[in-house]
Amino acid sequence: MSSIPPTTELSAPAEADVPAHRPGAGRAAAVLVLVAAAALIPLLGPRAALEGTGEAAAPGVGGIALLRGVLFGALCVHAGELFAGFLARKVAPLEQPPRTWSAYAPWAGFGAALGLAAVVASGNLVPHSLGELDIGGLYGTRDGTLALLEVNAFLVAALCARSARPASALLPLAAVVVAEALRAHPPVEDSPLVGSGLTLVHLTCAALWVGGLLYVLRTLRAWRTTAPEAGTALLGLYARVAAVLLAAITATGVCSTLRRMPTSTVVDQLTTTAYGRTLLAKVLLVAVVAVLALGARLRLRGARDRTTAYVPARAEVVVLAVVVAVSAVLTAVPLPIRW
Repeated sequence: MSSIPPTTELSAPAEADVPAHRPGAGRAAAVLVLVAAAALIPLLGPRAALEGTGEAAAPGVGGIALLRGVLFGALCVHAGELFAGFLARKVAPLEQPPRTWSAYAPWAGFGAALGLAAVVASGNLVPHSLGELDIGGLYGTRDGTLALLEVNAFLVAALCARSARPASALLPLAAVVVAEALRAHPPVEDSPLVGSGLTLVHLTCAALWVGGLLYVLRTLRAWRTTAPEAGTALLGLYARVAAVLLAAITATGVCSTLRRMPTSTVVDQLTTTAYGRTLLAKVLLVAVVAVLALGARLRLRGARDRTTAYVPARAEVVVLAVVVAVSAVLTAVPLPIRW
């Protein structure tokens, strides 16, 4: 009796067994590398800025700068998504938006605000055990009250993001901005309400600018096949609004700098103090961002293929992420002395 050679599909590798190349994996890895690099700026930046200035660093200054950077980043992502989402619905109301990040960003802000509140509860020192925390004392101090306000505001924003009205998160996010503006200008400062007002406008515009551009680019990617023309129109609309935001950021930044450092001492303090060095780095980065934004806008107007504007816009959002990290360092280094 002749035997029939057994045949089986396992003798040859099946296509399903060959791992498919996932282009998204490379982008995810690049994002992780950028996030790690951005985290090094607040961790190492304060020490580098203080080198040779003779100024004393606060305990745990790197960790505090990192927490504040996470807080700023969460604020930018959530506020920018609400802002740019409104622009997107105005341009193409029927198009599917990208996956929301607002469900996760406020939780990151909540964790960072909780960490900063723990620092305040331990007397502005890095706590090493729960016994060092005076939670009840937070209610009796101005800094403690503002820290608790930020914790609760991010918690409410996270709940709003999961509700039927996610836009209601704008109110708690505004509370975070107000708390940050008041925290940055204590009553012992000259004209603290003026300083708080400048910071309020500056931080609001910065959050909308940074977070808005991030969401616009994510929307362009989501619409690249279904509505490329709408994506280009959205970028153009955002660019017009961003020009106003940049003007407000520049004006409030200059006024705040002159309040911190009088005109006669600005040049010296930009190189001899940690605050001045960090501020100078931020100004240079914002100048790079302005050039990239101008390049994107020119391509939107004059190029045959207006999608070429995406390239400088992507570079712009990367540099803006670095600006956020440097801004966190700026809040952690000692304030300059008014000569």
